[in-house]
Amino acid sequence: MTQGLETEHLRNFVNGAYADTAQGRRSELVDPATGQVFATAPVSEAQDVDAAFQAARKAFEDGWRDWTPAERQIALNRFADAVEARADELVAAEVRNCGKPVGLTRSEEIGQVLDALRFFAGATRNLEGRAAGEYLRDHTSWIRREPLGVVGQITPWNYPMAMAAWKIGPALAAGNTIVLKPSDTTPVSTLLLAEIAAEFLPPGVFNVVCGDRDTGRALVDHPIPALISLTGSTRAGFEVAQAGSRDLKRLHLELGGKAPVIVFDDADVEKTAAGIAEAGYFNAGQDCTAATRVLAAPGIHDDLAAALAEQARGTVTAGPDNPDAAYGPVNNADQLARVTGFLERTPDHAEILTGGARVGDQGYFYAPTVVSGLRQGDELVTDEIFGPVLTVQRFTDEDTAVAWANAVEYGLASSVWTKDHARALRVSRRLDFGCVWINTHIPITAEMPHGGFKHSGYGKDLSTYSFEEYTRVKHVMSYFGD
Repeated sequence: MTQGLETEHLRNFVNGAYADTAQGRRSELVDPATGQVFATAPVSEAQDVDAAFQAARKAFEDGWRDWTPAERQIALNRFADAVEARADELVAAEVRNCGKPVGLTRSEEIGQVLDALRFFAGATRNLEGRAAGEYLRDHTSWIRREPLGVVGQITPWNYPMAMAAWKIGPALAAGNTIVLKPSDTTPVSTLLLAEIAAEFLPPGVFNVVCGDRDTGRALVDHPIPALISLTGSTRAGFEVAQAGSRDLKRLHLELGGKAPVIVFDDADVEKTAAGIAEAGYFNAGQDCTAATRVLAAPGIHDDLAAALAEQARGTVTAGPDNPDAAYGPVNNADQLARVTGFLERTPDHAEILTGGARVGDQGYFYAPTVVSGLRQGDELVTDEIFGPVLTVQRFTDEDTAVAWANAVEYGLASSVWTKDHARALRVSRRLDFGCVWINTHIPITAEMPHGGFKHSGYGKDLSTYSFEEYTRVKHVMSYFGD
């Protein structure tokens, strides 16, 4: 069944097996570390998407919806065990597709995949609802929490393996079947996950269709899915929201971010700079929660900016096999051009303290970058760069810091750095972001929800909140009178 990493001709995974598309259209997959084509993937069209949804609906109706929570838990745990056993293959697939450092992919991402799958395996048996009771004389009411049925999911190219796990975990745990479209540039690890899962799930429960934006549109427009879950850009979120509304589909949208990092005068400069650099440059800054927008108090601004520049100069970007690499390339040529464009348009009143240029002439590597002297309305401050770029601004007081932090269209993640406990709590309450870290930035745990406000979307990944989004609530009332 396996395609293998050496196979250049990838295929969809539908109804428990690899499948060709009807028209045979294909796209090239490029290794971001070399800029070289290493494989081709199918570009699925509407009829291919339909075939996957028909398989998913049949699997749901023919028995998957009747599996007990205990049976789904066993299947998910076995799936997780198999993922762990084949971790080296998955790391190789992710690295080949994304150019990430091998060591960091193994240490940081495989663990997240396993944790998500195992958390949701446990969640299958922990459904919550109101107690049954007689809320009307001679009538007993109770709540049923049921799967939605078939769901469509779209994952991004920054964490294709982890984001797939974040979506398939709660969907399967709740008893749904899935059609998932990975990013057109990074389908390899997702297809391998589907192959591994097929050993433990009935055919058609978990399907993967590869393709481009038109494939995604066909997925959203299809009449079968009851919910569409997207992790992607805000632009894509608007498009999915508009299309989904035509059929009153449920939507879960995890979109862009522009995380503020508020640093007060009492913070430890060196420790704070190290923490910000780690959270800002991880995965080449291609993280919607990345610590990219530093707001520094006047007494610490200059020292912090200098410390961040020093951290950047000591941060290594290199190919997957370099053990010293803190991050690899950005994902594709378009993204490299986007990051480069932002820095080329740096306003005259700002200063690039370090970086600001491509690294080498092979692959899509960009230097760790720090820009200071920016003003609140500058695009480097307001727009998501999605690259290894930190900006530094000087604020005057707490109210200004909070106002500037909130004055962007995004509301996903933020952090506050201070030794003053009361101030940390006060500022965290005022920040308009779905997550606020205090004296740290970017740790995630499966028990806690991940999701934002405003143009960062709505709905939650991880936690029981995510699990509940893949269910529907039904009230059943029984009359027991004469």
